[in-house]
Amino acid sequence: MKKTLGLVFGCLWLAAPLVLAQTATPEAAEPSGLAEAMAAQAAAPSSLLDSALFYQLLLGEFSLQEGEAAAGFALMLDAARKTGNPQLYQRATEIALQSRSGDAALQAARAWTQEQPASREANRYLLQILIALNRIADTVEPLKTEIRLAPDAERAMALTAVPRAYARVSDKKLAATVVETALADDLKHPATASAAWTTVGRMRLAAGDNPGAMLAAQRGQAADASAEGPALLALELMDAKQPEAEGLFRKYLEGNTKVRPEIRMAYARTLLELQRYADATAQLQIVTLEKPDFPEGWLVLGSLQLQGNQHAQAQASLERYVALAEQQTPQDEAKPGLAQAYLSLSQLAEKRKDYAAAESWLNKIENPADLVRAQTRRASILASQGRLEEGRQLIRQLPERSDDDARLKLNAEISLLRDFKQYQLAHDMLAQALAKTPDEPDLLYDQSMMAEKLGSLGEMERLLRRIIQLKPDYHQAYNALGYSLADRNIRLPEARELIRKALEYAPSDPFIQDSLGWVEFRMGNKAEALQIFEAAYKAKPDAEIAAHFGELLWSLGQRERAVALWKEGLMINPDNETLIETLKRLRVKL
Repeated sequence: MKKTLGLVFGCLWLAAPLVLAQTATPEAAEPSGLAEAMAAQAAAPSSLLDSALFYQLLLGEFSLQEGEAAAGFALMLDAARKTGNPQLYQRATEIALQSRSGDAALQAARAWTQEQPASREANRYLLQILIALNRIADTVEPLKTEIRLAPDAERAMALTAVPRAYARVSDKKLAATVVETALADDLKHPATASAAWTTVGRMRLAAGDNPGAMLAAQRGQAADASAEGPALLALELMDAKQPEAEGLFRKYLEGNTKVRPEIRMAYARTLLELQRYADATAQLQIVTLEKPDFPEGWLVLGSLQLQGNQHAQAQASLERYVALAEQQTPQDEAKPGLAQAYLSLSQLAEKRKDYAAAESWLNKIENPADLVRAQTRRASILASQGRLEEGRQLIRQLPERSDDDARLKLNAEISLLRDFKQYQLAHDMLAQALAKTPDEPDLLYDQSMMAEKLGSLGEMERLLRRIIQLKPDYHQAYNALGYSLADRNIRLPEARELIRKALEYAPSDPFIQDSLGWVEFRMGNKAEALQIFEAAYKAKPDAEIAAHFGELLWSLGQRERAVALWKEGLMINPDNETLIETLKRLRVKL
């Protein structure tokens, strides 16, 4: 009973200002505003309350408590209609929503908007309910009203929020058409055209209409060359099949003297996803130059430098990130990035054989979520000191609360064994794992790579063909098999077809491009191979690509350029097996 009365009087508290305004004398009603009305209600005798309304609200809340949601809703909506009180309309709408009665919620929201056509809150309820009921075609007018009722200062933000409102609708194409219809006036107005076209573009993108989204981005930029929205939309559209998207984004960069570092970071991340490492590095260097106190730029740049074996540069970048992150970022927010930096700095210290420094960086990691990575790094430090089995035990002692934990531990141990060239042990572990899940593509791929290292090329080919059968879009399998055939100089036409198939799925991957260059070289197509290697090495300066590219140059008589390229490759990775083997086979001493 106490709980019921609490709900009743909570509802009456909402209605009190309205009831007082209707029943009090003119003198008693003079104080205006909610606080004054509440104070007047507290001091007024109960006889001033409309007893019929009081009873109706009381009965409505009792009905809800007794599980009679339909009756409670009807009483509350009737009270809202009698009084015109927006809070009672909202209560009626929420009762219907809580009882999962979409039609009743829509009835209440429509009544509310009819009573208060200038209420943005009422219109938002109506719009959201129509979307939830999947009555997308009926949302044109409510969406128009939402944008119209938004204050001028908030209109661009209101437009930006539209795609999120329609994110879960089933008919994306219909939603895109409805939104474009509703925004017809905003698309023409100079103050809103850029934001409106960006919204239309995002709706088209969600509907799978990439060319239409690109056209919208172009029109948005034409409306306002300095606007971020069209540029960010173009960034999402960037791929090898749509070069005009990057052109639009670069036009934005070139036309704005003050580009936020977050925008360049988004561009850098997109370039990394496309495996255009050199271009990504260039953008990161601009970020760190223009905004040296922006932590994330240093973290990503340092990670990329570490990946490219630029150890001194990576050390400086990562230490700069740590200094900034510890000073500027709230601790909880900084933890994931700091953990990544600490792990990378530990790896760099391990490479210098400074094991004490490597351990000290790991000791800074506090987040339990990073325990596996930290222990894996500790295992690598032990293995570097000749204590491989101790390292393996360190990984095996990690807690295993789920299948995901077990897989992380397996991957960590396999990676450790591979890094320290214990290929047979890794092969045996993978065989045990595959006995439990024989059709797992990633495990099959890892096993094929171990088979290659052990010289079991027949097994490698069988495993890779099994992956292609299980998962036809697994591009690594096509590339690995094609490259293996090309490297052995056998079945070259088949090798080329396999590698071209891999490129269909990952057209920007410089390592697959390197494989294609290698097979073209093996087939005697040196001019074609030269173009492919040029592009691959520009996208990703890598020791293995340098080995293949250099051998082509050597065969073309460009020996000085070949030697320079090989020296650069050794600076990138002095331990690369392909480069070392190439120099030995060609009897080149650098």
